[in-house]
Amino acid sequence: MVLLHALRNIVIVLLTIYRDVHATPEPQYQTLPSLKEQAIIQDSWTRERLSLVPGILRKWGVDAWLMSQREYAEDTAFWSLKSAIQFSARRRTVVLFLANPPDGESSLYSWIDNTSEVWRELRGLLQIYDPNSIAVNADDDVSFSSGMHAGELVKVKKELGKDLSRRMVVEPMVAVEVIATMVDGKLAWYRKLQETAWAMITEGFSEAVIEPGITTTEDVEWWHREKMQQLNYTTWFHPTVSILGKSLFEGIVKDNPHFGENAKVIQYGDLLHVDFGVTAMGMNTDTQHMAYVLRPGETEDDIPQGYLDGLKKANRLQDIVKSNMKIGSTGNDILKNSLRQMRSEGIEGRIYCHPIGDWGHSAGTLLGMTNLQGGVPVLGDMPLLKNTYYSVELSIEHFVPEKNATMDFYLEEDVHWVEAEKKWEWVYGSQEKFHLIRSELSETFRVQDL
Repeated sequence: MVLLHALRNIVIVLLTIYRDVHATPEPQYQTLPSLKEQAIIQDSWTRERLSLVPGILRKWGVDAWLMSQREYAEDTAFWSLKSAIQFSARRRTVVLFLANPPDGESSLYSWIDNTSEVWRELRGLLQIYDPNSIAVNADDDVSFSSGMHAGELVKVKKELGKDLSRRMVVEPMVAVEVIATMVDGKLAWYRKLQETAWAMITEGFSEAVIEPGITTTEDVEWWHREKMQQLNYTTWFHPTVSILGKSLFEGIVKDNPHFGENAKVIQYGDLLHVDFGVTAMGMNTDTQHMAYVLRPGETEDDIPQGYLDGLKKANRLQDIVKSNMKIGSTGNDILKNSLRQMRSEGIEGRIYCHPIGDWGHSAGTLLGMTNLQGGVPVLGDMPLLKNTYYSVELSIEHFVPEKNATMDFYLEEDVHWVEAEKKWEWVYGSQEKFHLIRSELSETFRVQDL
């Protein structure tokens, strides 16, 4: 019996090695270009974006778009239109876009000035082009379209005079679409950012970082922060690592580890979750994955079937959401249709997808929020735009027999719009297998000397 037991474990080890060798290649860390090269690349993307603005103005029925800001009081849209080597607005920075400039004339005018000359020249241009409508970013609800500071809006109206001020309108979709649109050149590098995020999660959720019984969830969070710094990446939020077993939405503040709860020690058999994103080259990612901590002597074949079924169910909900993301539909309609299909297939869960790109929670319609599964006022009423990136973020509930409990399974992956095929595709991939924290065979499995 001892010999058979030893042979069994040898076979298990050999099979594990075989699977590792023949598995899909693991994601690799992607090295960023030099800062100078990054600036050149980013400025080329910005020029491409700027060329799209007149068409966006025409689409939303406005003749001009005016932004005015001062140093450290920038319009939100400024950050998507500036040069890569600009770190703030200077003096008073005024930008004017025209929807229909005469042939051969520019559609973009800008000033950096702290004298009255800027207002004189701006008034002169507006009198020449005589736009019927001048969009300003002063919306009540949409942050990306409300970037003109209150004092600056007062100043602009005063300097333009009553006639031109009467032409000022608020059309939130102008700034939203300008910021949301991801030009074609970005995708190759965005995919590299996403692969780096996957590579970091893969290493962070491994025995190289986690020692069961010793490593805490907080340790893994800070490991991700340190690893990003080593690679010259940064992030737009602190990573969250948790041990699954109760809903992450229970006591969303009180039970959050960043609001006072002690970090938990990771143990054998734990199901782990990470919410994590990287930032580089003016872009952001957002990913949620899960991992299983194998007990000594266990292999992938020993993962509880209830966990595997939960992951599979979450994957199915990802596909449901993607299939319902129809361009032009509102976020609330997409949410409603996705939830209806989800429930018709016997799945219970939540959907809370958001645009991503220039910002972690970027410009565009929302597909639910964790606490708003019946629809999101205003932000969920906007149409879904093509040529954007989205984080397909969701969770499902699944009864796990091995735990005799209903558990939540969380996934999040970024998608991009493929215009040629009129569909959404994963930027890098979708998690279909758990990350595994492996352990050496314990003394329980040693072979007795014969």
